[in-house]
Amino acid sequence: MRFSRLEDWLSWQETLHPTAIDLSLDRLRRTLGRLGWRTPSCPVITVAGTNGKGSSVALLNRILTGAGYRVGTFTSPHLIRYNERITIADREISDASLLIAFERIDAARGEETLTFFEFNALAALLVFESANLDAIILEVGMGGRLDAVNVVDADVAIVTSIALDHVDWLGPDVETIAREKAGVFRAKRPAIFGSRTMPQTIAAHAESIQAQLLRLGIDFDYARGESQWTWWDARGNELDELPPPALIGDIQFDNAAAVIQALHSLKDRLPFTREAIERGLRDVSLRGRFQIFEGPVEWIVDVAHNPAAAAALAAQLAERAVEGRSIAVCGILADKDIESVAQQLDGSFDEWIIAGLQGGRALPSTALAERLRAQGANVVATADTVAAACDVARTRAKNGDRVVAFGSFLTVGPAIEWIRECRSA
Repeated sequence: MRFSRLEDWLSWQETLHPTAIDLSLDRLRRTLGRLGWRTPSCPVITVAGTNGKGSSVALLNRILTGAGYRVGTFTSPHLIRYNERITIADREISDASLLIAFERIDAARGEETLTFFEFNALAALLVFESANLDAIILEVGMGGRLDAVNVVDADVAIVTSIALDHVDWLGPDVETIAREKAGVFRAKRPAIFGSRTMPQTIAAHAESIQAQLLRLGIDFDYARGESQWTWWDARGNELDELPPPALIGDIQFDNAAAVIQALHSLKDRLPFTREAIERGLRDVSLRGRFQIFEGPVEWIVDVAHNPAAAAALAAQLAERAVEGRSIAVCGILADKDIESVAQQLDGSFDEWIIAGLQGGRALPSTALAERLRAQGANVVATADTVAAACDVARTRAKNGDRVVAFGSFLTVGPAIEWIRECRSA
């Protein structure tokens, strides 16, 4: 075995390939061939999109698990522990299982260099192969067409939403990005689009491969009441008086509607009951998505790191009254549209505290502060780490104020750990 500790494997993987991001399926296919990997016999649901992927995976997993199925999920990135990325029957993968998978991949790759994410995806596929699963849910890391999870043919594919993000890799405009994300669709299989505004390239690609495109607002839809909602589709399926999704935000109804449509598309292979849908909607949870820690000073964490997500965060904050001031703890990676994020959150915060992040895509706190100030943000302090930024926020916040830690997963994960440590002290 190359390493005996997970941390050492992960550090080594970060340096193996010449670049951290190198979108391609060729290396994975060759490595999987050497591993003798078999295509899953159970249904596979792949989830792509700019925002809403994590929420959709969580909803799918909760409903299918509630229906009695053994489910494997692959998501990224993680908030606290790498092991979060792979779950089986709601349990995070163990270090021991990861070490075994990594050793097999390393032995099979030969002279092939793999990216950190490719190692991650291959490990998930190897673990799932022997886990006796009823369903697999795969979350796309970036894009879709050339993302590692697209090495698997999805039985149903969901594209949740399209917005500008990762433009250096996916393209400069929404239509180009949409074409990349539509790459998860498969011929003659259901392709779910979960937003009401659909780029033309989604429809064009679906038509070109004869995918069964099902679009929110056209092929399925919902109507909201005061405390319940109704879902229906063009085939005559209907679910009325549903409980609202437990995840916060209006967009969660779009996500839930797309998830229900995906499940109906698989109902012959994965039968479910109305009760499973209701339980899933009520019980679903997802760390880091407008997650609230109540107290004299309320803390909220959210992984809003692109303009569309920032707009959703601004709307959620506007709907949640606060007695005192709102203070931002913000850390965003250098390759994000920082200016547009700031513009979407204009007026949401009384003051900003900027946190420095770690890694090759990180931006020093002083540089991020300068760019945010140029957009009118009232930056009152910078700190080298998220924990230090949270310390500053704690000293400035008074009872009745709220602190919102948002941006990269590299911001939100450490912020959650800091909050828990403070409250357990």
